[in-house]
Amino acid sequence: MNEEQAWILRAQNGDDEAFTCLVETYQTPVYNLCYRMLGEPEAAEDAAQETFLRAYQNLLRYDRSRPFATWLLSIAAHYCIDRLRRRKFAFINIEDEESDEVSFPDPTAIDPEAETERRQEQEQLHAILRLLEATDRATVILRYWYDFSEAEIAESLRLTIPAVKSRLHRARRQMAKLWLEASPQTTSPERIPHESPAF
Repeated sequence: MNEEQAWILRAQNGDDEAFTCLVETYQTPVYNLCYRMLGEPEAAEDAAQETFLRAYQNLLRYDRSRPFATWLLSIAAHYCIDRLRRRKFAFINIEDEESDEVSFPDPTAIDPEAETERRQEQEQLHAILRLLEATDRATVILRYWYDFSEAEIAESLRLTIPAVKSRLHRARRQMAKLWLEASPQTTSPERIPHESPAF
C-alpha cells in the first residue's frame, strides 16, 4: 500500500487530516481542469471546492481498484459539464476575467518574443476550447491534458468508447477549423505547439 492509498483508507475511516493530504495533492490538477472547462478563475475555484466536497461526501463509494485521480477528475468534469449546461447560453464568453490585467513577458526569459507568442497561442487555444460543447470539451481535456485513455474517459463521462472516439474526432476537426480561422497565416491544421497533441 502506497502513501496515497493509506490516506484514502484513513479518510474513508473518518480521518479528516488524511483527506486534507489528498486535497493538497490534487488541488492544482482539479483547479486546472475546472478552469479549462469553465474559463473563469472564480468559477474554477468554486467548482474545485465543490469537487472536493462531493469527493468527501462520496468517499465510501470510491472503488480503491480504480485510480483515485481518475475518480476525482471525473467528479470535477461532471460538475463542470452540469454548470455549463445550466448557463443561459451554449457557449462561454471568450473574454477571460483576467483580460483586464496587463501582463508582460518575463524579461529574464531567453526569448521574450517567443514567450509572448507562446502565451498568445495558449490563450487562443483556450478560447477555442471554450467554444466546444461541454461534453466534447471534457473529452478533449481529459484525453490531451490528463492523458486519460479512451476507456477511462468513457467510464468517467458515462459514454461508450465509440462515442468517445467520435467526440474526439469531431472536436479535433472543429478546433482545427477554429484555429485556422483565427490564424489565417497558418497553412495547415497541424498540432498546436506547446499545448496539446489534439490536432
